[in-house]
Amino acid sequence: MAKSDIEIAQEATMLPITEVAKKAGLGPEQLELYGNYKAKVDIHAFRDKSMKGKLILVTAINPTPAGEGKTTTSVGLQDALCRLGKNSMLCLREPSLGPVFGIKGGAAGGGYAQVVPMEDINLHFTGDFHAIGAANNLCAAMLDNHIKQGNSLGIDPRRIVWKRCVDMNDRQLRNVVDGLGGVANGMPREDGFDITVASEVMAVFCLATDLMDLKARLGRMVVAYTYDRKPVTVHDIHAEGAMTA
Repeated sequence: MAKSDIEIAQEATMLPITEVAKKAGLGPEQLELYGNYKAKVDIHAFRDKSMKGKLILVTAINPTPAGEGKTTTSVGLQDALCRLGKNSMLCLREPSLGPVFGIKGGAAGGGYAQVVPMEDINLHFTGDFHAIGAANNLCAAMLDNHIKQGNSLGIDPRRIVWKRCVDMNDRQLRNVVDGLGGVANGMPREDGFDITVASEVMAVFCLATDLMDLKARLGRMVVAYTYDRKPVTVHDIHAEGAMTA
């Protein structure tokens, strides 16, 4: 009987991430370690480097109905380039818990073409998705608090375009009514949840070049419209600093 993906992953002998980094030309001073087998790379050390690599972008393939195959193909391609003696590095997106616990399952490749530690990658990884979700929902809380505390900006609760988010594909939360429970619990209104990776915070996080650029981009995001149809931004409710933190 063929081994399952999880069996193959758990039987793999992992190298310490410092050894993996060394093969890629990275020293320990350029790493932020998350245990023995995970680390983040400080990209600022490479901005002034003159040598640039070549990029192969795997945009899509003809997948199965559940969407499997893109990561497995990418891992196999990178393995093949290394086998040919090329100095190759693979860059993948982090899996969301929505597909991981949905019909699709894990998103770290498959068979002998997968990334380890597979369980860590599929389950929270370094905690970045939680930080994105917390920043998004902090903005939502500050927006609703502004309305409850007098609504000096004149925000129309029927024209709030900012949704809360959760890193789970929970269709029951896509459209909700919240703020129920009386005066102490906010203003009742229609609301909804997006999946964290589809949030605008995630989009600007990916585009930002540094911390101040991230703060500026967060501040420009539109969260609602006033009764006279003027846009209200994150900066208008003074939420960009807390979101950046």
